[in-house]
Amino acid sequence: MMIAEINTRERIRQKADELFMRYGLRSVSMDDIANALGISKKTIYQFFADKNELVDAVLEETLAYNKQNCDRNRSGSANAVEEIFLSMDIAEQIFRNMHPSVVYDMQKYHPQAFARFLKHKNDYLYNIILKNLERGIEEELYRPEIDIEILSRFRVESMLMSFNPEFYIGQKHNLAEVEQQLIEHFLFGIASLKGHKLILKYQQDRTKKQHKK
Repeated sequence: MMIAEINTRERIRQKADELFMRYGLRSVSMDDIANALGISKKTIYQFFADKNELVDAVLEETLAYNKQNCDRNRSGSANAVEEIFLSMDIAEQIFRNMHPSVVYDMQKYHPQAFARFLKHKNDYLYNIILKNLERGIEEELYRPEIDIEILSRFRVESMLMSFNPEFYIGQKHNLAEVEQQLIEHFLFGIASLKGHKLILKYQQDRTKKQHKK
């Protein structure tokens, strides 16, 4: 594709990403995306055959971004606990304005994209959590007796809790707040006494940074 065509395709993908995250997948039509960009729907179809293909392109970029951040957090963190807190910072940025129906909509209306999401969850995320647990045990920050395979699977599955529409009945919290609570609960559950003290330190540091903003 020519540079202009690549730029147009990327503009469409970025705008779709923005609208999908804000309103959910089902609520955003191709007309909505075209209107938001000030282009015709026909132009969108020159780059994406249908909404399924556009959703898949948005998800592909999102998962690549997620992998990049996870890998950077792992290599750039001083210890396993800091790796988790760095991931929490990224999660907060992503989830702060994300509509909670995104994953449910994907599962129900875009099965191809959802299959890609599940593969990422069950392969990449599972393994990155497993490696973090191994690292934490080696650093004596996590309890040595924990079963890392069971808890890695538990943590992966618990990530989806915050996207379940039934989870939000009567709740006033956004995705970022829910996910932070789930991560901290998990982290305290696996921590050794040494790790517990370090978690408290990172919590205090994080709270100070948030108050400065």
